[in-house]
Amino acid sequence: MHIAERRCYRLACATGIALALGYGMGLAIPFIAPLLAILLGAKPARPPGLKASIIVILFMVVALGIGVAIGPLLQLAPVSALLLISLGLFFSSRLAIVGGKEVPSTLLAMGFTVIPAASCVSQALALAIIATLALSVAIAIVSLWLAYPLFPEGSGTPPPPPAPVSPEEGGWLSLRATLIVLPAFLLTLTNPAAYLPLTVKSILLGREATEVRLRDAGRELIGSTALGGICAIAVWGLLSLAVELWFFTGWVVLVTLLLMSGAYGARASRFGASFWVNTLTTMLILLGAAVQDSANGKDVYQAFAVRLALFIAVTLYAILAMALLENWRNWRGDRTRRMTHAV
Repeated sequence: MHIAERRCYRLACATGIALALGYGMGLAIPFIAPLLAILLGAKPARPPGLKASIIVILFMVVALGIGVAIGPLLQLAPVSALLLISLGLFFSSRLAIVGGKEVPSTLLAMGFTVIPAASCVSQALALAIIATLALSVAIAIVSLWLAYPLFPEGSGTPPPPPAPVSPEEGGWLSLRATLIVLPAFLLTLTNPAAYLPLTVKSILLGREATEVRLRDAGRELIGSTALGGICAIAVWGLLSLAVELWFFTGWVVLVTLLLMSGAYGARASRFGASFWVNTLTTMLILLGAAVQDSANGKDVYQAFAVRLALFIAVTLYAILAMALLENWRNWRGDRTRRMTHAV
């Protein structure tokens, strides 16, 4: 089996295991487990070892604990809390862009956004989400290790590491990612129960926006979000054939295979790996929210339409923010050069 095919099967298998365990164990936010499995396993490498896994889990508990502390501050001194959250988002983005720590960065961003938003509803809810996320990380790591012996990486040449980002460029990209997440977070504060998936989507969107050029942003970001919505609709329709966890898992595994074959080069694709990963994560978020809506007796189709519209809206905002910030950056650069020549 070709190495690209092994990578597709490995990630699809790990995602399926994590999804089955997350929903089978009745986690509060079950789609987080397969989502973390994708974030941890998307790069072609061995799963994290025991030491690295413990560090990730401890880092996550500390990061999310910060969110619990910020929760009361958000109600008593909202301006100060928002400034602290903005700084936390900037630091978490920089941790991923400059430091290359994508999963700890994502968990830290959730700690500064998801947990304070949940704390506005109930401290007990925030603590329950922290416990769920810690368990989700453990499930994701176990799932990756269960899948790895079946489809090992092999002895082939590993892909070259990405080019390092300079501190100056990393600071600029971190600022851009922070400004993409903040509006979705502010909307989430108005109704945390309804808009938490939007905050998770905006965090992942802010990461993807740092990897695409401005001229490709519309096609990459909107295209992947729209395709993720189409895949979610397709899987939800197929679930009507048999509303069972194993069918749900099987359909997600099949779609994961199809999407990640483009990411790993098993089939020709015009888009990069980030496009297909974002499509897959968008699908999982939308499906997870739809399952929770169905369990709570809500109108699934209306909620799905509203949520997908919000996802596309926040994507359009991300592109607009990228364009405005890039124009401002170019204007500052031109002004500095003119002043330098004048001197």
